[in-house]
Amino acid sequence: MKRFFLTLAIVLLGGTAAQSQLLYRISGNGLKNPSYVLGTYHLAPASFADSIPGLNKALNEVQQVYGELDMQDAFKPENITKMQAAQMLPEGVTLSSLLTPEQRERLNALLREVMGMDLSNESVAAQLDKMTPAFLSSTLSLLVYMKENTSFNPMSLIDSHVQTVAQKQGKSVGGFETVDFQMDVLYSAPLEKQVEDLMCIVDNFKDVVEMADFVTAAYFSQDLDMLTEMLDEESESPCSGGEEDGEVLIFGRNANWVKVMPDIMSAQPTLFAVGAGHLIGEKGVLDLLRAKGYIVEGVK
Repeated sequence: MKRFFLTLAIVLLGGTAAQSQLLYRISGNGLKNPSYVLGTYHLAPASFADSIPGLNKALNEVQQVYGELDMQDAFKPENITKMQAAQMLPEGVTLSSLLTPEQRERLNALLREVMGMDLSNESVAAQLDKMTPAFLSSTLSLLVYMKENTSFNPMSLIDSHVQTVAQKQGKSVGGFETVDFQMDVLYSAPLEKQVEDLMCIVDNFKDVVEMADFVTAAYFSQDLDMLTEMLDEESESPCSGGEEDGEVLIFGRNANWVKVMPDIMSAQPTLFAVGAGHLIGEKGVLDLLRAKGYIVEGVK
């Protein structure tokens, strides 16, 4: 289940009581002007940006914005095609063929609960039976989120918003990673492992929904301590993916980003906007930057 939560939000991770905000100023270590790092939640609406103290001021001060992806690049037709392909099973393979009859029945019971229909419905099967188990895992929880948040608009989210604002101001936008890299991180696990994770979610879906609600509430209240508590509890779950998944999905990526951030900040004052789960902890972006000699302070 840990891999699922890391994948779905590409999670959120909390910190200490002194780190209960979402926007941080980076200074010192030879920087002529400060840069900033913003913790995002990939399902948060663009309008939430106005609730983050200092964000609009930071956007006005910097000369460029960096995200996990350059969203303009991600929405190119060829990259959308790549993402769609990564989310689908190989030709000749179906979800039903990967599951035992008993697993299919357990999945169908959940689909009936969430969608009112299951894989015995031809239209449902046509859509879901070609999905990878990993993508179906994310889709199920997204459907629940959309039911509870009827105003959800996937085309107006905070990650895209900060990049759009920068572009309108004539500033440059960049991304740490490519679409190919992210698709490999999210959907490259062996199908047997994906099935195992999917069935764990099916069997613990009530807990999955409660955990997702907890994450959402914690982020919108800008309380990273609540997110710390969530991750600590989740790490003890029987479905936890362990250190290996954390290294692939979070910590290894953090280290890669911090390697290039000094050159980016030296060239131009920058706002980095990445999932809040990447910020906190000893292997998080904030502490890694401090270890390099930067002053990293929460914007009050």
